[in-house]
Amino acid sequence: MNDKLRADPIIKRLLHWASGNSAVRAMILTSSRTTPTAPVDILSDYDVILAVDDLRPFYESRAWLEEFGPLLVLYRDPLKLFHGLQRFAYITQYEDALKIDFTLWTAGILPQVAAEPTLPDELDIGYVLLLDKDNLAQGLKPSSYQAHIPEPPDEALYLEVIELFFHEATYAAKHLWRDDLIAAKYNLDRMMKLSNLRQMLEWLIEIDHDWSLKPGAYGRHLKKYLPPQIWTQLQETYVGAGLEENWLALFKTVDLFRQVAQEVGGRLGFAYPADLDRRATAYLEWVRGLDPAAGPLALERRRLVVEAGRFKPVLDDPDATTAQIDQAIEELRAMRKRIHAIDQQLTATTPP
Repeated sequence: MNDKLRADPIIKRLLHWASGNSAVRAMILTSSRTTPTAPVDILSDYDVILAVDDLRPFYESRAWLEEFGPLLVLYRDPLKLFHGLQRFAYITQYEDALKIDFTLWTAGILPQVAAEPTLPDELDIGYVLLLDKDNLAQGLKPSSYQAHIPEPPDEALYLEVIELFFHEATYAAKHLWRDDLIAAKYNLDRMMKLSNLRQMLEWLIEIDHDWSLKPGAYGRHLKKYLPPQIWTQLQETYVGAGLEENWLALFKTVDLFRQVAQEVGGRLGFAYPADLDRRATAYLEWVRGLDPAAGPLALERRRLVVEAGRFKPVLDDPDATTAQIDQAIEELRAMRKRIHAIDQQLTATTPP
């Protein structure tokens, strides 16, 4: 333990409490406060693993948490098995701004972890053994500090993220067309941006830094590492509650995602699925232009337009037979005739 941790009043309080509690057999500090390069500020939490004889008293009552101050709010993670034994966590926020995330292990877990050839991520990110009454941690490997550094995606994962992005975009467009703000924001801001676009942005950052950075949870460090122009573009996709500004934000998000995904794909040797992008973007534009009172005729017209598109490869194919071309032309004429009839009906029912 370094001098800074020894002098830390919260560490002293934790050690005093754990030393005097016979149920606590070992205590480990992990995460940012033990990682040499991690930024720490006055709101940084303390991540603590407690190895205890019996989880039940700690799980069934939260009164012991008051030993560290008046609780404001907390979340209790459910019981799970780890190395065949139970574990759980309390994610706490104290009223005086102290935040301690307690992970509780059945004591028998620690010697099993110590015997493993590699550390689990929660220790490999960085740890300091604060207390070990029974030498449970004997043989515990040192941290490599490599946990939570993204690995390069394979082509399948790259394409999956792109498809998921456009899938969420169809939901965002539908909700915007219906004027369902909360649902649209979920798909646009939570799924498209925080999940899919963030993933692509992190890959771009890692390519530039030889897959050596920890981008942080929820894109915390994107601003620090992204090129300024890309960060500005990202900022411009976050807007208020207006319907039109959210439509614009949707298409700005698509534009930014396309730009980043093309660069990531090019640098990793993957082909960007331009045809999927083209068809998905056309669909989003169609939904945006759809009359709020549109009925079955508008849907039929859309289906005919899409169906007509399948004949283009036939007409462009130099090896297509005359019979194939004639059949395609005949079917296209019938479709166009029906589309024209639908357009006349829609015009006739549109208020002046």
